[in-house]
Amino acid sequence: MRLTTLALLAPALGTHGIRIIQSNDDGWAEQYARSFHDALIASGHDAVLSAPAENKSGTSSFDVEPSPRSAACEYDSCPTKSGPIGRNETSPRLNWVNSFPVTSMRYGIDTIGPQLWDGEAPELAVSGPNVGSNLYMAVHFSGTVGAAVHAAKKAKIPAIAFSGASDGNLAWNSPEAQRSRVYAELATKLTNAIIASGKPYLPDDVFLNVNFPKVEGQCTETSQFKWVLSRINVGLFSAPDTEQCGKTRLPTEVSVVDTDGCFIAVSVGDANDKTTAPAEKQAVVRDKLQSLLTCLP
Repeated sequence: MRLTTLALLAPALGTHGIRIIQSNDDGWAEQYARSFHDALIASGHDAVLSAPAENKSGTSSFDVEPSPRSAACEYDSCPTKSGPIGRNETSPRLNWVNSFPVTSMRYGIDTIGPQLWDGEAPELAVSGPNVGSNLYMAVHFSGTVGAAVHAAKKAKIPAIAFSGASDGNLAWNSPEAQRSRVYAELATKLTNAIIASGKPYLPDDVFLNVNFPKVEGQCTETSQFKWVLSRINVGLFSAPDTEQCGKTRLPTEVSVVDTDGCFIAVSVGDANDKTTAPAEKQAVVRDKLQSLLTCLP
């Protein structure tokens, strides 16, 4: 990974390193998660990964106590009969839980993270980047979103779910793909912007659902992407959104990522039902991210 870009992100935004718990639903050995983890560490954060032992995509908010493994973890990243929980012995910040994404996030918040932080709790939770988008109805079934919602709702920790439209699974030990690097840099940039905005990082019972477009064509470097405040569901009969770009109805995240021009959808989600948060909470996030946000053409 090119760390020069990442190393510049934190000072530029005035970010200080914090304790971050990270999970996903594609598995602890998925390259997207590992690239993001490396980017967070390079940016000065004390990040700990606690993710499923194997791909658990589409498992929503399922939460079941981990059981001992009989087979190897994904990409042979742990041996057979490894128990219910394990870690990379040479890098104890990298941990797996043999269960669902929500369970992995829960163990990371309650047990794995505090063991490495002298009993301290995480200050922020991040999930992903997911291999593939999580838009509109898919939000309700996504394990990546489910992990973030658990952190925001149950653990009362501000949380962000990241997803990338460029799909195709990648092993942790394969050469780093351009899409994995770009998504990691973008996710770190938004994470640092939220941290730099000061505590509380997000309103109560809120999570951010962030969707990156494909890394291809004119969208191949971090500097080419633009951030747009969006909403998860269509909202035909919903109350008005916060005012942004001269309107009181935010574009849907689907319309944002489908627009030509490398646009990233940043939706303020309600952790109670995984739909769009009310206008007053959108406004808080808008104000925190105003220096990043742009309008659709």
